[in-house]
Amino acid sequence: MESSQTLLKLTEELQKLPGIGKKTAERLVYFLLKAGKKEAQSLALRLNELAEKVILCKICGGITEANPCAICSSSARDKSMICVVEQPLDIAIFERTNRFQGLYHVLMGTLSPLEGVGPESLRIDELVERVKDGKVKEVILATNPTMDGEATSLYISKQIKEFGVRTTRIARGVPVGSDLEFVDEITLMKSLEGRQDI
Repeated sequence: MESSQTLLKLTEELQKLPGIGKKTAERLVYFLLKAGKKEAQSLALRLNELAEKVILCKICGGITEANPCAICSSSARDKSMICVVEQPLDIAIFERTNRFQGLYHVLMGTLSPLEGVGPESLRIDELVERVKDGKVKEVILATNPTMDGEATSLYISKQIKEFGVRTTRIARGVPVGSDLEFVDEITLMKSLEGRQDI
């Protein structure tokens, strides 16, 4: 590996991805070398398309190629309900249940004072603006059941309380300390159905 700066640089870039350490990055680089030029070029093309075409929805913050996204622009969705999630990936997880027909709002993280993440770092003001217009009747807080997720939900519920919307939290069917990414669809569906007022 030491003899090629190209290999070293690619290995370093791959290590920036979550869950990829040095050994895994090296294996991926060698796999691409072995697979051949066509596979490497195809991967490069897809990564370039990702960088060029995929954006965040200006309304909900979800992943899309059109602005606003298909969910926000759909006339079939219940615009009186907003499900608040931490990350764009969480929307896909809820959508797989085929049960929630409202809208979403992505915070892009959670409050974490120890890491310097305050309310101004998240998309909380944008949520408050969406609630202010009077069309939203319920906000479902679906942050992860962690200390930061709970603190974020509590903070949001206080921020929107004055607007008279029903504020609920997904039920505790989701294990404490885990991420929505690792929860199966049935557990998530039951958590959504069993949500409670805050």
